Amino acid sequence: MPNVGKSTLFNCLTSSQAAEAANYPFCTIEPNIGVVTVPDKRVDELVRLYNPKKTVKTVIEFVDIAGLVAGASKGEGLGNQFLSHIREVDAIIHIVRCFENDNVIHVNNRVDPKADIEIIETELILKDLETLEGRIHKTEKGLKSGDKKIKDEYASYLELKKHLESGRLAKYYVNEYKKNHSPDDYAHLHDLNLLTDKHVLYVANVDDKNINGNEYSKIVEDIAAKEGEEAIVLSVEIEAELSRLEADEKAEFLQELGIAEAGLDKLIHTAYHLLGLQTFFTAGEKEVHAWTITKGTKAPQAAGVIHTDFEHGFIRAEIMGYNDLLTHGSEHAVKEKGLMRVEGKDYEVKDGDVVYFRFNV
Repeated sequence: MPNVGKSTLFNCLTSSQAAEAANYPFCTIEPNIGVVTVPDKRVDELVRLYNPKKTVKTVIEFVDIAGLVAGASKGEGLGNQFLSHIREVDAIIHIVRCFENDNVIHVNNRVDPKADIEIIETELILKDLETLEGRIHKTEKGLKSGDKKIKDEYASYLELKKHLESGRLAKYYVNEYKKNHSPDDYAHLHDLNLLTDKHVLYVANVDDKNINGNEYSKIVEDIAAKEGEEAIVLSVEIEAELSRLEADEKAEFLQELGIAEAGLDKLIHTAYHLLGLQTFFTAGEKEVHAWTITKGTKAPQAAGVIHTDFEHGFIRAEIMGYNDLLTHGSEHAVKEKGLMRVEGKDYEVKDGDVVYFRFNV
């Protein structure tokens, strides 16, 4: 919704003032894009061990779009163009107002997290129905061919339409469908790129007096749990203060508040986890580099993230566990202990692996 702290949080995330934050609806028109470093103490430890000339951390791209209101799917509040921006992302962070403040306008003049979430979900569902109806119309033309695959896809579109019309999110239908079908047989549903088939991370924005949550944030957490999604509680107001402090001042402020981790760090880590991402490392005197892959990525494909030649000419991966390297203090010591492993093309790279790829061009 508008005025829930979205643009302020985005500015904190990107340590910028790129997104205009103002006390009126739709102050964000064009989407703001920010590339944010994923906090990872392992990179700092590897830098300490290798003292490299260059360090590269992993990043996530965040997009700040305008708030949505009831009727957005029909163009209310410039909604249509904003809904199209959501289609481009891998997951949605839904920021929900969980604070009372007479000085900050609420578009519906009341604080009601459940109603706010329902408004957003309804607009996303209505937009998905529009997308689906277009696909149904297109698929009908192919039914005359008698192709079984087209018939099955058409039947699933009709079932999904009925599901959405009952007010339920697309992901519930898609997840059930996946249980009984092979990846090739449900690819057509993912290809629709429906807004309600995306993971959602709920952020309950509380005031500085309720940093551990309140009655409103509990409602948000309950909704997230019911949907099988993640929720975090943070105070955008406090995060804005933290973003203006130096590292040592920030640590001191967090300690005073009794918080182990800044809300922004928690948000970034949770988003990373939500997307099914993990990190492996390459390390040496020239460079310590953190690389992002999805869970389950095999060694040749992980090599391909570095360079396509590494994947095409993959021979083997030489792997050290991050904890082994940290415990024994050097690559040489890890080898001496027999803890460096040689893995082939079927090996799934693990979070925290320190890898050397051998390849032929």
